[in-house]
Parts: sequence; C-alpha cells; structure tokens
Amino acid sequence: MIKVTQLNGRVYYVNPHQIEHIELNPDTTLVMLSGKRLVVKEDYQSIFDSIIEYRRLIGAFKNEE
Repeated sequence: MIKVTQLNGRVYYVNPHQIEHIELNPDTTLVMLSGKRLVVKEDYQSIFDSIIEYRRLIGAFKNEE
C-alpha cells in the first residue's frame, strides 16, 4: 500500500495495483479501476516513487525481468 493525502488532510493507504491512471489537472488525481477518483496533495513523482518502492518491497520486479 502507498500513503496518499487528500487535499483536506485525510490520509489514505491505496493499493497501487488498483490505480488505472493518474491525471494532472492541475491537482494530482488517482483514477482507480473501480472508477473512484482520489484528488491528492502528492505530486506525480512522489506517487511514482512510492509505487516503485512498494513494488520493490513485495518483490514484484523479480517476476518482470
């Protein structure tokens, strides 16, 4: 799970495998596979880095090489 913060300060932990795509308009918006949209404070690069760190933690890259 990765930690994200909504604009109102509420903290969520999101399964990055459920993120369909990320929009920048101008706020960072996570669009989930369910269709739910989460507008977060973190910028794209922070989210990207968190996803990479999470995937390393669970060993996901071993299956992709």
